[in-house]
Amino acid sequence: MPNGEEAAEPDDSVLAARAAEGDDDAFAALVHRHSAPLLALAYHMLGNLPDAEEAVQDAFLRAWRSLPGFRGDAAFGTWMYRVVTNRCLTVLRVRPPSVPLDSVPEAAARDASGEPERAAESDAATHALAAALGRLRPDQRACWILRELHGLSYAEIAQVVGMSEPTVRGRLFRARRTLTQEMAGWR
Repeated sequence: MPNGEEAAEPDDSVLAARAAEGDDDAFAALVHRHSAPLLALAYHMLGNLPDAEEAVQDAFLRAWRSLPGFRGDAAFGTWMYRVVTNRCLTVLRVRPPSVPLDSVPEAAARDASGEPERAAESDAATHALAAALGRLRPDQRACWILRELHGLSYAEIAQVVGMSEPTVRGRLFRARRTLTQEMAGWR
């Protein structure tokens, strides 16, 4: 390249268009680019790695089949969040969620500074939060995970879960209120 510049990697819309035309390498690049955050989403929603991996694999298979009809109304990543979220919600309708302790982000109070009592209390609070998340309705849990763990905007969450922004805000409000009530003893 002139002036020592490297070629920029194509953005998702270019890769999606190429993949829709049958370019396996373009689709592989999309899978590589989006696998980690989608797996994290599925893991937080479903509570175990085998189910999360299966959900993401199924989502990418569905995406590959649907790419010729992908119009790009949403960003590819947002579209994939929706495909994975829908797959997870389907799984959750069939079975209740199981939330392992390590699926919940550690609290800031986690720094126990070598104090066993503080470490034990922090672990118990993390367990309580994991249990409280597991008791949320799946749609509330999805909205909370997308917002608090993945940092999506209300508009992006609305696209992902197929709800209006006011509905997303309501789901988040109820999820936060429920978690606040359930965690009141840990303040």
